[in-house]
Amino acid sequence: MAKVLSINTSDKTGVIKLPVEQAEFIDGGIKGDAHCGLDEIRQVSLLADESVDKMREMGLNLGAGVFAENITTQGIELKTLPIGTKLKIGETVQEVSKIGKECHHGCAIKQQTGTCVMPTEGIFTKVLQGGIVRTGDSIEFL
Repeated sequence: MAKVLSINTSDKTGVIKLPVEQAEFIDGGIKGDAHCGLDEIRQVSLLADESVDKMREMGLNLGAGVFAENITTQGIELKTLPIGTKLKIGETVQEVSKIGKECHHGCAIKQQTGTCVMPTEGIFTKVLQGGIVRTGDSIEFL
């Protein structure tokens, strides 16, 4: 079963996001998150914990939110989802809007290991129906 392992937010851009128990998702992203409303296509970022495991195997101690992802998932291969896929996450409905992203200049993880999973395995969604998402909520295909 696919589920939300962690919800991560920050009040500033360009920093590691910190886990929260729940968050309110609105048109534009997560209420209170620094990225909310900044980008129509990249409203919410998701990264599978299985992808983070690839970096952990390189000897890094990485927690949720270190790649600045809003939702850390478990049990779903995000990078294979086509754009337009609709997901029910907690009370919300979200649509996959972009696959991958460029690492920002000076990404500490890429500098340390020479690689990063977010550019190829992270995805972005748009919030179609807002609501509350909690740690442990299921992720379902619509």
